[in-house]
Amino acid sequence: MGVHEECGVFGVMSDKPFVAAAMCYYGLYALQHRGQESCGIVVNDDGVFVSHKDLGTVSEVFSKTTLSSFPEGSMAVAHTRYGTTGGNNRNNCQPIEVNHQKGRMALAHNGNLSNAAKLRSALELSGAIFHTSSDTEIIAYIVTKERLTAPSIEEALSRAMNTLEGAYSLVLMSPQKLICARDPHGFRPLCYGKTKDGVYVVASESCALKAVGAELIRDVEPGEIIIFSNDGVISRREHCGKAEKKICIFEYIYFSRPDSVIDGRSVHKARQTAGEILAKTHPVDADIVIGVPDSGLDAALGYSRESSIPYDIGLVKNKYVGRTFIAPRDRLDQVSIKLSADENVVFGKRIVLIDDSIVRGTTSGRIVSILRAAGAKEIHMRVSAPPFLFPCYYGTDIDSQKNLIACHHTVPEIAKMIGADSLGFLPVQSLGKLCGGDHYCASCFDGVYPTEIPADTGKNRFEQRLSEKRGNL
Repeated sequence: MGVHEECGVFGVMSDKPFVAAAMCYYGLYALQHRGQESCGIVVNDDGVFVSHKDLGTVSEVFSKTTLSSFPEGSMAVAHTRYGTTGGNNRNNCQPIEVNHQKGRMALAHNGNLSNAAKLRSALELSGAIFHTSSDTEIIAYIVTKERLTAPSIEEALSRAMNTLEGAYSLVLMSPQKLICARDPHGFRPLCYGKTKDGVYVVASESCALKAVGAELIRDVEPGEIIIFSNDGVISRREHCGKAEKKICIFEYIYFSRPDSVIDGRSVHKARQTAGEILAKTHPVDADIVIGVPDSGLDAALGYSRESSIPYDIGLVKNKYVGRTFIAPRDRLDQVSIKLSADENVVFGKRIVLIDDSIVRGTTSGRIVSILRAAGAKEIHMRVSAPPFLFPCYYGTDIDSQKNLIACHHTVPEIAKMIGADSLGFLPVQSLGKLCGGDHYCASCFDGVYPTEIPADTGKNRFEQRLSEKRGNL
């Protein structure tokens, strides 16, 4: 695949103590697809913050013993991470906790600031000392700085939003309040709901609400700040409407879980629509349609229904190969460990193979080889996204054109390189049909950026400095 997931944020709040850590655990499990590098939970026990964060998946970081060590609390925030800005080390585990003159704060962030390098440089020149390479710490620092003069934590966050650019869906916890906010463009999803027991739940995706028994109330609107406290639920909208709504279209294509609903649009239906469009724009005579698990399956079903070519399960995913799998040196070998072809399904067949994207082409080529080895007669690959042609500054882990195969080769050339009989991408002009409008960001496909393009991304600058320092020791 080559494109990595986002992060997942989660928060809970009640007017009385409850087993908040356990609820966060289940919420993070539902968001595990958004990041497998690290995760963490911070529980608010009457103003005392108790936390546990580490590298690994949710089941690796939180054992039964670890969860039982958390006290009951009235609030908690949680995070599962795939790093876009900053490397994969314990310092970058979230939620980030801050102790300052006006109290404590815990912050979880999904997204990527397009002006992170600029903000960090200015803060460092003013004397700020950073402990992580994550842009989340930049947000925490600016909010804390504003809090010194602001009358409330939500006002401090509102002032900070005047400075932040790019993608950020936030869940913030103070001793008395749980606050969530979404950037004015609404790049990343964020929603909230409520359980029958009266617990408010904030999450990156609606699937996490369902996982803890909460009913979706609505999405957090772009630019909106919502405050949950014992005084009720308050919405602040001073940043709403400041920018054109631009939800990341790749949330519908790949990032989000198919059973989630984002801004009123079913992810499952969006992916089926992509498959239907592919069947119309890139038809082919074939015997079966199969999808690459997991995000290619819904689009494959849509292609099958539109084309009347039977749908089948031709690739089987080993669901037990996760982050802890000790990968061999040859990256190609990992694909055959994770995926296998069912010869009873594919042997002698003309196949339409649906995947969500092609980045470098390496993985696609290996999947085609696996199907060839299983006896597939023809393989016609269809991709439920347009070709990646441009860097992304809002969270998708594509920071240059260097390794993008579509930047250097034509579609027929790519088909030949991956060993497919034919290849077709989703037309970029049809993306609006996936989310039901033109309120999306597709800058990685069309090069149209909603914000100013940063001159310096500062990506991994902190790690590079450490490496240089160690090399000089």
